Amino acid sequence: MKSIATVAALLAAVSVASADTLYVGRVDTIGGTAYDWLFNGPVLRWCVNSEPWGIHAAWMSAASASPWPDRNMRYNFYDYSTRRWNWIDPDFMASGINTYTERTGFGSLGADPATGVAVIVAHGGMPIRPIAARDMAPGAGIFEFCDGSPTVEGFQWPAVAVGQGGIIHVAGIDNATQDQLWYGRIRVWCVWDTMVHLSGGAPDPMFPAHNIAASLVSPKVCIGWVDSEGLPYNGAYYRVSTNAGDSWSDPVELAPPPAYGGDTVTSFGITSLFPYYDRHDRLHFVVDVHPVVRDTSYIQPAEIWHWCETNSPRWSEVHRAGCDPANIRASIGYNAVYAGRPSVGEDTRGRLSVAWEQFDSASVEPQTNLLRAGVWLSSSADNGQTWETGALVTARNSVSHRYPCVMDYVSQDTVCITYMMDRVAGFVVQGQGPMTNNPVACQFIPASPVGNEEMGNEESRVERPAATFVRGTLVLSVSLSAIRSSLFDLSGRRVMRLRSGLNDVSGLAPGVYFVRAEGSRGQGFEGSRARVIVQR
Repeated sequence: MKSIATVAALLAAVSVASADTLYVGRVDTIGGTAYDWLFNGPVLRWCVNSEPWGIHAAWMSAASASPWPDRNMRYNFYDYSTRRWNWIDPDFMASGINTYTERTGFGSLGADPATGVAVIVAHGGMPIRPIAARDMAPGAGIFEFCDGSPTVEGFQWPAVAVGQGGIIHVAGIDNATQDQLWYGRIRVWCVWDTMVHLSGGAPDPMFPAHNIAASLVSPKVCIGWVDSEGLPYNGAYYRVSTNAGDSWSDPVELAPPPAYGGDTVTSFGITSLFPYYDRHDRLHFVVDVHPVVRDTSYIQPAEIWHWCETNSPRWSEVHRAGCDPANIRASIGYNAVYAGRPSVGEDTRGRLSVAWEQFDSASVEPQTNLLRAGVWLSSSADNGQTWETGALVTARNSVSHRYPCVMDYVSQDTVCITYMMDRVAGFVVQGQGPMTNNPVACQFIPASPVGNEEMGNEESRVERPAATFVRGTLVLSVSLSAIRSSLFDLSGRRVMRLRSGLNDVSGLAPGVYFVRAEGSRGQGFEGSRARVIVQR
């Protein structure tokens, strides 16, 4: 077990903006990458639950410098039977395994609903083409490959979804123009169908601003994209197949949500459009939008919105992010808005969870003068008609938390979010800073405090529960404004006194505890009260 001092060194100094604020969940470092530009447009599915086997996680990784000859899609698996990740090394850059035997990248993850095996599709080779990789068993890490040559040569940036019958659906952009949207599939391993141009008369995306989802309870498939030519980007479209890709509906234009008014035009971000089919076969989108005023695009105030085909109205606001412009002392960097790249999943009770990356104007990376980002989370108990107040779930420290992906389906009462911890904010791939080895993490957050009835009051919305598990030590990170604060169990018994900074709570039994600020007389309790979930 590592000491608290070691954990503090690993995390850097955790600082919290508001008093008595706690962070949520258990953080497992599952891998790493020096290739820190993981997506071009929207977040793709990189975290998939396969009940009863475990959780699949994937990311793009490289350890060497440009031109990144060892770039690969890396994979790890959380086994429900052992409650461990299959490939963890003391050197986090060695955790996980390479999926492919050749250079690949910009892929995404799915899982066969019947067999539970992971399916990853990335682009690689010369000429460039999609290459599918399928595991031999859930979490085995022994992949067989379905090379797209020669049938689907000339296509890249593949987004994958695995639907009923194990059909592998892929949406990609052609390499020749790098703007047209195409669809292909694998119905029988290993036979690629010919790619089909999918825009259907609507504008093509002009950029990899596309995404895909497949239902697990019907043959439905949905592909959505944003037309990124010119400002504002208010052309968003989707097409649906009800027969596993045999035929497609006409393109449907997705009108922007009513985020701004007056002379301010609502523009989709090119990091928008994450589609999802829930277990009732309802189609959802989560998007990020930003304002455009007189042909000038602004990164904030940015908003996260949810759309569902069965809701009335269909659009609902999840979150609004912004700050006083005078406080913005730095840029957010390439290809981002102040709050963006949302993803959505659900739990067994039908509650929705949306995660996104959001920048912090008070946290500037001194090497690049770029803002750092954190991961935020909100949830809904009524199919997205209303949303809980969004909460920051990652620590405010010296790393930038980017590219979060929430797990598609929560069956173990725990939300899982994967993300990269960029040690120097800014993409080395874009020449914005030095190359660093960046941890890839999976954060487990108890589902019960996210969107349940107990989180309905303003006090508990501000003070989110937290305990963080890092490499063997369970620590509670807290910034205390009160003279004395302690941790109490549900019976009101004090179990430990707290100090600002990291507190070792490894000796506590799993359960629910409360932080309370003691009054100057040492009797009764004054000020705020925050709940803590201790979870192994």
